[in-house]
Amino acid sequence: MTPIAVTIAGSDSGGGAGIQADLKTFSALGVYGASVITALTAQNTRGVQGIHDVPAEFVARQIDSVFSDLTVGAVKIGMLSRPDVIAAVADGLARHAGGIPVVLDPVMVATSGDRLIAGEAVAVLRARLLPRVDLITPNRPEAAVLLDEPDGDDGAGQASRLLALGARAALVKGGHGTGPESVDHLAMGDGFTLRLAAPRVATRNTHGTGCTLSAAIAAFLARGMPLPEAVPAAKDYLTAALAAADRLAIGGGHGPVHHFHAWWSEGP
Repeated sequence: MTPIAVTIAGSDSGGGAGIQADLKTFSALGVYGASVITALTAQNTRGVQGIHDVPAEFVARQIDSVFSDLTVGAVKIGMLSRPDVIAAVADGLARHAGGIPVVLDPVMVATSGDRLIAGEAVAVLRARLLPRVDLITPNRPEAAVLLDEPDGDDGAGQASRLLALGARAALVKGGHGTGPESVDHLAMGDGFTLRLAAPRVATRNTHGTGCTLSAAIAAFLARGMPLPEAVPAAKDYLTAALAAADRLAIGGGHGPVHHFHAWWSEGP
C-alpha cells in the first residue's frame, strides 16, 4: 500500500515552509502527501507580510474529506494560529486519527522573527492538542513558551518537562543555538531519551527547517518506522538538505533548504 501522510498547516506563498515544505519533504521521502490548510500567508524569504486564517469549520471539512477517503499513515501539524482552529483540529483527530501517529510542530515564530500564533491560542494548544499527539517538536524558545518558563538552553530538561503536559514524546530542537553542533533532545514517556547531534551548517538558507524536520519524521512514521528510529533518520535528512541549501538561489532573504538535494543536479 502506498504510504500516505497529511499535513495540517499554513500555506507559505514563497514555497519554503508550511504545507509546501511538508509536501516536498513527503515526496522526497517516498510518501504521498495530502494537506489541510489552516491559514494563508503572504510570505517570502524576507518575512511574513500578512496572514489570512481559514475558518475553523472549513478546516474541519477538509479534515473530514481527507480522512474519509485516504488511508492516512501519519499526521504532521504545523501552524495553528487561532483557538477555534486548534479546537477544530483536536476534534478532527478525535474523530479520525485513533491509532495514527501525530507529530505536532508548534509553529509560533517564523525564521524571520514574525509571530505566527495569537497569544491566547497557546493555552488552547497546550490543553486541547498536546495530549492528543505522539510527538511535539518545539525549538527551545517555543518549549519555554509551552512550559510557561524563562527561555533556557536545557533542551533535555525541557523535553522531560513537556511530557508532564501530556505529550507522549518531545523533541526539543537546538538549531537556534550556537556552537559547532546542532543538538536536539528526544524524551519519550517510556523513559527512553536520545541526544542527537549534527554539525552546524553555515548557511543563511534555513527557511522551513522546523517544518521539514517534523514532516520528515511523519513521513518515516507513515512508512512504518518506529519513533526512536524515525527521529534520527529525519534529522539526517534535514542536515543533508541544509548542507545542500546553498546550491539553491531563491529570494533575497533566508532561502529554503534543498528538499530534493538527492535528485536535482548541482547545476552551474
